[in-house]
Order: sequence, then C-alpha cells, then structure tokens
Amino acid sequence: MQVTSLCLLAVIFLISLVQIDGLLRRCYQCRSRGEGGSCKDPFTFNATDVESEPGLAAIPCASGWCGKVIEGGGTYAIDDYDLAIQRMCVQRGPDDNMDRCADTIYNYKKVYMCFCQGDLCNGARGLSRDGGFLLLPLSILLPAILAVVLPTRF
Repeated sequence: MQVTSLCLLAVIFLISLVQIDGLLRRCYQCRSRGEGGSCKDPFTFNATDVESEPGLAAIPCASGWCGKVIEGGGTYAIDDYDLAIQRMCVQRGPDDNMDRCADTIYNYKKVYMCFCQGDLCNGARGLSRDGGFLLLPLSILLPAILAVVLPTRF
C-alpha cells in the first residue's frame, strides 16, 4: 500500500511540474541595433544566460504572449546598420490565438513582427517549448511506476 501511495504522489508531483511550467510565462526583453548587442539574430542565449548578459532580461508576462520586432533592414539595405531587433512581452496576442510572423505597423513604423505564446518563446526556437522537456523523464518514469503499481500476471 505504501508503494502505491508513493507512486501516486510521484505522478501527481510530475504532473504539477508541467502545470507550474504552463502557468509561468516569461519573455526575453532586449533591444539591439546593427551588429552590436545581444538581442540580434541568431539569438544564442537561454534562460540560464540571462543574469550574466547585460541588456538581456527574462521578464514575467501576464498575457503569456511574447513578441519579436525586426525594424529596418529592408529589401535595399546594404548592411545591418539600420536593423533593430527587439524582444518583449506584448499586452495581447493575435485574435485567433495563433503564433505567427507578419509585416505590420508598430509605433508608426512598418516592421516584421512575430508573436508566440509560451515560456521564453521569443528566443531561438527549440524542442523544450511549453514544458516538453518534462515529457522525457515522465516517459521514463511512467513504465517503472506502472510496473510497481500493476504487477504483471501471466
């Protein structure tokens, strides 16, 4: 009986981790212009780099929607001097709640803007979006837990 209770608590704990990760939404906040700065693409930072990199922050985002704005660097640009990239939390996402990138008007300027929903989603895209990194330990532990809880009967 104690083993069953322990296994049940372990499963509840793992599920709660997924739920907690789903509730905590942060966005990268930074701005770079031209070749300088840490906000430009390719964006090579992750959550552990935030504290050591000046000008880069991971801020809580109440809406859960992050954004990335690329300003300048049009079709006829020779270099990236006028290219500015900004990552931030946005007050609300698209009306249909779908992640997307498109040309739009932002602060009275034509820009290319991306919206995404998820923890630190406005950095480089990766496999660990929205708690997916927890699926691997869960998929390893679940068969072991089931083997203890439901012994095979042949």
